[in-house]
Amino acid sequence: MKYVVGVDLGTSAVKVILMNKDGEVVNEVSKAYPLITEKSGYSEQEPREWVEKTTDALKDLVQQFTGEISDIEGISFSGQMHGLVLLDENNEVLRNAILWNDTRTTEQCRQIYDLVGEEKLLEITKNPALEGFTLPKILWVKQYEPDVLGKASVFMLPKDYLRYKMTGQIHSEYSDAAGTLLLNVAEKKWSEEICGLVGIDSRLCPPLLESHGLAGTITSDFASETGLAETTKVFAGGADNACGAIGSGILQDGKSMCSIGTSGVVLSYEETKDRDFEGKVHYFNHGQENAFYTMGVTLAAGYSLSWFKDTFAKDEDFETLTAGLGDVPIGANGLLFTPYLVGERTPYADATIRASFIGMDASHERSDFTRAVIEGITFSLNESIEIFRDSGKKIDTIISIGGGAKNETWLQIQADVFNAKIVKLSSEQGPAVGAAMLAAYGSQWFSSLQECAEVFTAEDVSYEPIPENVEKYKELFKLYKDVYVKTKELNEGLKEFRKN
Repeated sequence: MKYVVGVDLGTSAVKVILMNKDGEVVNEVSKAYPLITEKSGYSEQEPREWVEKTTDALKDLVQQFTGEISDIEGISFSGQMHGLVLLDENNEVLRNAILWNDTRTTEQCRQIYDLVGEEKLLEITKNPALEGFTLPKILWVKQYEPDVLGKASVFMLPKDYLRYKMTGQIHSEYSDAAGTLLLNVAEKKWSEEICGLVGIDSRLCPPLLESHGLAGTITSDFASETGLAETTKVFAGGADNACGAIGSGILQDGKSMCSIGTSGVVLSYEETKDRDFEGKVHYFNHGQENAFYTMGVTLAAGYSLSWFKDTFAKDEDFETLTAGLGDVPIGANGLLFTPYLVGERTPYADATIRASFIGMDASHERSDFTRAVIEGITFSLNESIEIFRDSGKKIDTIISIGGGAKNETWLQIQADVFNAKIVKLSSEQGPAVGAAMLAAYGSQWFSSLQECAEVFTAEDVSYEPIPENVEKYKELFKLYKDVYVKTKELNEGLKEFRKN
């Protein structure tokens, strides 16, 4: 039996899974690493942590493997998007990586609009200038750490740096490059025009591969550290959301996905490069060749629930926290939560807005707050679905993956809030499966990713919207949308009182 490895380099941990040719997950290992948050709005990581923890995870995976090591044919990656890694001429890291959820770059986003123009930026990159993207981070370093940028010879995205440390080869690929604001998304090449307008040397941009493209084989040093064979092929991989789409079978028109991890995503497949959403949602290259996807983002989806647990139920697990979720009525007994803990992406693109509980009284119990947090996360995701539907897209079936797919009550809440059939997969490993599928396709096990998906993905159970619940949630959703409008000015005023 032949095998492939999918490496999912997330924000809080790396997960590696071993899958066989029958699409079965044979083993998985996870290793956590910390965030560095020195100031409000800052979010960084040390790239060496990714390498060390991935090495440890692969070593554990190999030690537990009972077959021939040479039967592990390939490795590919899913990676957290947008993060900035800068390397010098010796390919040494110059500073901590600035992550996707870092919001320090509001000033640089304004600079991009002043230098490029909003219309031209959308025409070339298909996306607005937002704090999470890579280009604003490069401009922040240029402005505040000019010596660092002066020493830089190349920028990389997180999973691309990890792959470099495994192969010695420097590349990026289209699905992750699309999240930098430096890629011409339709033409699939770095934009010399954007680079010139913002004063960035285009030589900082790494060579590009397709997501299933062969980046090389692992180095002898990495082979000896992990126990993998030196012949193990390494494929480019994709952005976490592109890999989540692949691993969920979102590979043809009409397919949509809801993924709830640290952030939350609603993603829909696009066959063409010329649809116009006026920058209201993201428009990225898919991990499938010559395809695209549109995507709305809730910055603090699963993170909101993690924050709530860590703050109010630190010694409990998520199952205990959510145990009574189904006993709390729709609307959490008159309590609303908006998940703006780190600002918001879709539909507001607001780095200053912060979260709220609205409607608290002395009768509310912790279970009400838990339900309110989960409903608030789901309402935020529904704002993206509303944009898709308003543009004429039909969304009646949604694959749900991530933390939101682990609780039956939450799956039903998604069906009722989204007013759509929600499908849970039988073996849901999210982006890690998509990464493994790219390795399987790259290894020529299948003639297409679609053929691979027929083996590697299967539906388990589905949840239909309950009409009376749909109507209740429509009323609550109107109130939810009012909270942003009515707290925006308050949060602007509170900004100066936050930790610096």
